[in-house]
Amino acid sequence: MPRARATMLAVSFLCFVLLSVPSSAQQPATDTSARDPHEVQPERPTVATHAGTVAPGWLELEIGGERDRYADGGTALSFPANVKIGVGSHAQLNVLASGLVGTAANSSARGIGDLTLGLKYRLVEDAPIVSDFAILPSVKFPSASAARGLGSGTTDASLLVISSRSIGSADVDINIGATRHFGGDSGTPTVSTLWTVSAGFPVNGPIGWAGEIYGFPGTSGEGGAKEIVALLTGPTWQPMKWLAADAGIIEPLKGPQPRAFYAGLVWNVGKIW
Repeated sequence: MPRARATMLAVSFLCFVLLSVPSSAQQPATDTSARDPHEVQPERPTVATHAGTVAPGWLELEIGGERDRYADGGTALSFPANVKIGVGSHAQLNVLASGLVGTAANSSARGIGDLTLGLKYRLVEDAPIVSDFAILPSVKFPSASAARGLGSGTTDASLLVISSRSIGSADVDINIGATRHFGGDSGTPTVSTLWTVSAGFPVNGPIGWAGEIYGFPGTSGEGGAKEIVALLTGPTWQPMKWLAADAGIIEPLKGPQPRAFYAGLVWNVGKIW
């Protein structure tokens, strides 16, 4: 069996098993109304996001840094930031951008990458099979220079579907997404997809651990990309209810994903209106 097909079958089976496990009644719901609005809800450091949303009128900031090392020995730094604003009882506005020092396309690139706006909306909670379920439509704008290697040169419309649940003391998130790319050169793929399975669990007091396996299936065409599968893992630390930090590594399992080290924090700033 080809490795790509075997990988997708294994992930599909894992998702089916996790979705079939009932949510633990002992774990707090992700319903905004059931949480302390000043309690941080980290989406860092994993590629996946959870179905929870920031309380209406509250602001949460996620920032981090990542150092990538490519197979040819080249390196790049990125400093992603996600501003999250609660705009309803089940809705959250995301504003994302990254500072870049070197990219895969241009090792001398310096500047801010493309801007992304998204709206996460939680549809159901504690439902059969999907448990807490949300959708996250977003649009990435070609705000950064593609010629300098800072941006993709495309406008991207994405849809991410999110299922979150608690299994014992672990919080598990499963995401599947697709992106439609508009613009770019003739070799730019029209559609790309991703999948992720992540989990976080407490270890001792404020110390926890996060782990994730994620993949970007290959795309076809002149500018098509090879399939990527990677593992992310590392410790988390929440010294206060409104502040959390993380660090860890990303290890490629398949494809051109660079090895990486990351660190960052999540800060629930407070109510802004």
